[in-house]
Amino acid sequence: MELYLIRHGETDYNKERKIQGSCDIPLNEYGRELARETAEGLKDIPFDVIFTSPLCRARETAEWIARGRQIPVYEDKRLQEICFGEYEGLCCGRKGYNIPDGGAFFNTFFFDTENYQTPPGGESFEDVISRTGAFLTELLQKKEYQDKTVLLSTHGCALKAILANIYHTPVAEFWGEGVHKNCAVTHLSVKGTEFQMIEEGKIYYTPRK
Repeated sequence: MELYLIRHGETDYNKERKIQGSCDIPLNEYGRELARETAEGLKDIPFDVIFTSPLCRARETAEWIARGRQIPVYEDKRLQEICFGEYEGLCCGRKGYNIPDGGAFFNTFFFDTENYQTPPGGESFEDVISRTGAFLTELLQKKEYQDKTVLLSTHGCALKAILANIYHTPVAEFWGEGVHKNCAVTHLSVKGTEFQMIEEGKIYYTPRK
C-alpha cells in the first residue's frame, strides 16, 4: 500500500488562532487555493480511494484532490480532529488568549503534552490515538486495499495521532517537530505491518509571506 496523509487547507479559525477541534469550520479562500494547488501537485499520483474526516474542511480538501478522477471518497469519524469540548471557538494564540485557565491549555497542549488536562467534554491525546489507531488497523487488514494507493484527508492533531500509532510515539513526544502545515502531504509505503516513511510534510505551494 502507498499511504498518503494530508492535513486540510486553511480556515478562518486557523488564521485567527481559534480552537477548532470538532467545530465544522469550512475552508477560507486561501485554504481553497492551497487545496487546488496541492491537487495539482498530486495529479500524477494514482489514488485508488480517499478516506476523509466528515468535517467539511477535510472533506472539501479531499474533494479537490478527487476532482476529475473516478475514485470513491469515504467519510470516517475516526479521522476527525481532537475534540476540545467547552474550549472550542476560544482563542489559543498568545495574542487574544481567552481560555479561562491562565494559559495552561496553550502551554500543555503544545509543549507539555504528557500533562495536558482534557477540557470539559473534550478528548485526550490517548483518545485520539486510540480511534485513529483503530481506523489504521482496520484499513491495513482490508485485503482490497493492500496493494492500493490510499489518501487520508484529516487534521493536524489527528494526523499526528496516526503517526503516533505507526511509530509508537509516547504522548510526551507527540508533536515531534510540530504540527504539519495546512495541506502538507506525508507519504508512507506499507508492506504488511511495516511502514517506510518516503516523505513527511511536503507542501506543493509557495507559502505566503
